Amino acid sequence: MAKKKKQTDTPTIDNRRARFDYEIIDTLECGIVLEGSEVKSIREGKVSLGEGYVRAQVTPPALYLHSVNISPYGPAGLLNHIPTRTRKLLAQKGQIAKMVKAVSVKGFTIVPLQMYFKNGYVKVNIGLGKGRTKGDKRKAIGDREAKRDMDRAMSKRDR
Repeated sequence: MAKKKKQTDTPTIDNRRARFDYEIIDTLECGIVLEGSEVKSIREGKVSLGEGYVRAQVTPPALYLHSVNISPYGPAGLLNHIPTRTRKLLAQKGQIAKMVKAVSVKGFTIVPLQMYFKNGYVKVNIGLGKGRTKGDKRKAIGDREAKRDMDRAMSKRDR
Protein backbone atom coordinates (compact mmCIF):
# COMPACT_ATOMS: atom_id res chain seq x y z
CA MET A 1 0.00 0.00 0.00
CA ALA A 2 1.41 3.41 -0.97
CA LYS A 3 1.97 6.03 1.69
CA LYS A 4 -0.18 9.13 1.56
CA LYS A 5 1.55 12.47 1.18
CA LYS A 6 1.36 14.81 4.14
CA GLN A 7 -1.14 17.60 3.68
CA THR A 8 0.21 20.87 5.06
CA ASP A 9 -1.81 23.94 5.81
CA THR A 10 0.91 26.36 4.77
CA PRO A 11 -0.51 29.26 2.78
CA THR A 12 0.57 30.65 -0.55
CA ILE A 13 0.55 34.44 -0.40
CA ASP A 14 -0.08 36.01 -3.82
CA ASN A 15 0.42 39.57 -5.03
CA ARG A 16 -2.49 39.69 -7.47
CA ARG A 17 -2.12 43.43 -7.99
CA ALA A 18 1.39 43.02 -9.43
CA ARG A 19 0.16 41.01 -12.43
CA PHE A 20 -2.42 43.73 -13.12
CA ASP A 21 -0.06 46.72 -12.76
CA TYR A 22 2.92 45.12 -14.53
CA GLU A 23 3.48 42.97 -17.56
CA ILE A 24 5.70 40.23 -16.09
CA ILE A 25 8.60 39.40 -18.44
CA ASP A 26 10.67 36.97 -16.36
CA THR A 27 10.36 35.26 -12.96
CA LEU A 28 12.85 33.96 -10.42
CA GLU A 29 12.45 31.83 -7.29
CA CYS A 30 14.56 33.11 -4.38
CA GLY A 31 15.15 32.16 -0.79
CA ILE A 32 14.76 34.81 1.89
CA VAL A 33 16.64 35.58 5.11
CA LEU A 34 14.10 35.66 7.97
CA GLU A 35 13.95 35.64 11.76
CA GLY A 36 12.09 32.90 13.65
CA SER A 37 9.03 34.98 14.53
CA GLU A 38 8.72 36.03 10.87
CA VAL A 39 8.52 32.41 9.72
CA LYS A 40 5.77 31.66 12.24
CA SER A 41 3.84 34.73 11.14
CA ILE A 42 4.16 33.67 7.46
CA ARG A 43 2.83 30.20 8.37
CA GLU A 44 -0.27 31.96 9.70
CA GLY A 45 -0.56 33.88 6.41
CA LYS A 46 -0.11 37.33 7.94
CA VAL A 47 1.86 38.84 5.06
CA SER A 48 1.13 41.71 2.68
CA LEU A 49 3.10 41.74 -0.59
CA GLY A 50 1.05 44.53 -2.18
CA GLU A 51 3.37 47.44 -1.40
CA GLY A 52 6.58 45.45 -1.78
CA TYR A 53 9.35 45.91 -4.31
CA VAL A 54 12.85 44.52 -4.86
CA ARG A 55 16.07 46.52 -5.20
CA ALA A 56 19.05 45.02 -7.01
CA GLN A 57 22.55 45.92 -5.84
CA VAL A 58 25.55 45.58 -8.16
CA THR A 59 28.48 45.36 -5.71
CA PRO A 60 28.30 43.03 -3.87
CA PRO A 61 25.59 41.36 -5.99
CA ALA A 62 22.46 41.15 -3.88
CA LEU A 63 18.68 41.50 -4.00
CA TYR A 64 16.76 43.20 -1.17
CA LEU A 65 13.02 43.01 -0.49
CA HIS A 66 11.56 46.32 0.71
CA SER A 67 8.16 47.34 2.18
CA VAL A 68 6.73 43.84 2.61
CA ASN A 69 4.69 43.80 5.80
CA ILE A 70 5.03 40.60 7.87
CA SER A 71 2.81 41.13 10.91
CA PRO A 72 4.29 40.56 14.38
CA TYR A 73 3.81 37.07 15.82
CA GLY A 74 1.75 37.41 19.02
CA PRO A 75 3.35 34.75 21.25
CA ALA A 76 6.90 36.02 20.48
CA GLY A 77 6.44 38.90 22.92
CA LEU A 78 9.57 41.03 23.28
CA LEU A 79 11.52 38.91 20.77
CA ASN A 80 9.31 40.01 17.88
CA HIS A 81 10.60 41.36 14.56
CA ILE A 82 10.20 44.73 12.86
CA PRO A 83 7.23 44.29 10.44
CA THR A 84 8.51 46.20 7.39
CA ARG A 85 12.27 45.76 7.65
CA THR A 86 14.43 45.21 4.54
CA ARG A 87 15.08 41.50 3.92
CA LYS A 88 17.82 39.93 1.84
CA LEU A 89 16.85 37.57 -0.98
CA LEU A 90 19.03 34.57 -1.79
CA ALA A 91 19.85 33.88 -5.44
CA GLN A 92 22.84 32.95 -7.58
CA LYS A 93 25.24 35.67 -8.75
CA GLY A 94 24.42 35.07 -12.41
CA GLN A 95 20.69 35.42 -11.79
CA ILE A 96 21.24 38.61 -9.79
CA ALA A 97 23.45 40.06 -12.54
CA LYS A 98 20.75 39.29 -15.11
CA MET A 99 18.14 41.11 -13.00
CA VAL A 100 20.45 44.12 -12.43
CA LYS A 101 21.06 44.42 -16.17
CA ALA A 102 17.33 44.22 -16.94
CA VAL A 103 16.37 46.81 -14.31
CA SER A 104 18.87 49.30 -15.70
CA VAL A 105 16.50 49.73 -18.69
CA LYS A 106 13.95 52.48 -18.09
CA GLY A 107 10.46 51.29 -17.15
CA PHE A 108 11.43 47.92 -15.68
CA THR A 109 11.15 46.97 -12.02
CA ILE A 110 11.31 43.86 -9.85
CA VAL A 111 8.19 43.00 -7.83
CA PRO A 112 7.39 40.13 -5.45
CA LEU A 113 4.70 37.87 -6.93
CA GLN A 114 4.33 35.02 -4.44
CA MET A 115 5.54 33.82 -1.07
CA TYR A 116 5.24 30.14 -0.21
CA PHE A 117 6.85 27.21 1.59
CA LYS A 118 8.91 24.64 -0.29
CA ASN A 119 10.48 21.74 1.62
CA GLY A 120 10.13 23.70 4.86
CA TYR A 121 11.82 26.85 3.53
CA VAL A 122 10.13 30.14 2.67
CA LYS A 123 10.53 31.01 -1.01
CA VAL A 124 9.70 34.25 -2.78
CA ASN A 125 8.82 34.28 -6.46
CA ILE A 126 9.90 37.64 -7.92
CA GLY A 127 9.16 38.96 -11.38
CA LEU A 128 10.75 41.44 -13.73
CA GLY A 129 7.91 43.69 -14.78
CA LYS A 130 7.29 46.53 -17.19
CA GLY A 131 4.67 49.01 -15.98
CA ARG A 132 1.34 48.99 -17.79
CA THR A 133 -0.41 52.15 -18.88
CA LYS A 134 -4.07 52.86 -18.23
CA GLY A 135 -4.96 51.73 -21.75
CA ASP A 136 -3.10 48.44 -21.31
CA LYS A 137 -4.98 47.79 -18.07
CA ARG A 138 -8.33 48.44 -19.77
CA LYS A 139 -7.40 46.06 -22.58
CA ALA A 140 -6.48 43.37 -20.02
CA ILE A 141 -9.85 43.81 -18.31
CA GLY A 142 -11.67 43.57 -21.65
CA ASP A 143 -9.76 40.42 -22.65
CA ARG A 144 -10.49 38.81 -19.28
CA GLU A 145 -14.22 39.60 -19.53
CA ALA A 146 -14.40 38.31 -23.12
CA LYS A 147 -12.73 35.04 -22.08
CA ARG A 148 -15.13 34.71 -19.15
CA ASP A 149 -18.13 35.23 -21.49
CA MET A 150 -16.82 32.61 -23.94
CA ASP A 151 -16.26 30.10 -21.13
CA ARG A 152 -19.79 30.77 -19.83
CA ALA A 153 -21.28 30.23 -23.29
CA MET A 154 -19.32 27.00 -23.78
CA SER A 155 -20.43 25.61 -20.41
CA LYS A 156 -24.11 26.31 -21.27
CA ARG A 157 -23.67 24.58 -24.62
CA ASP A 158 -22.34 21.41 -22.96
CA ARG A 159 -25.45 20.98 -20.79
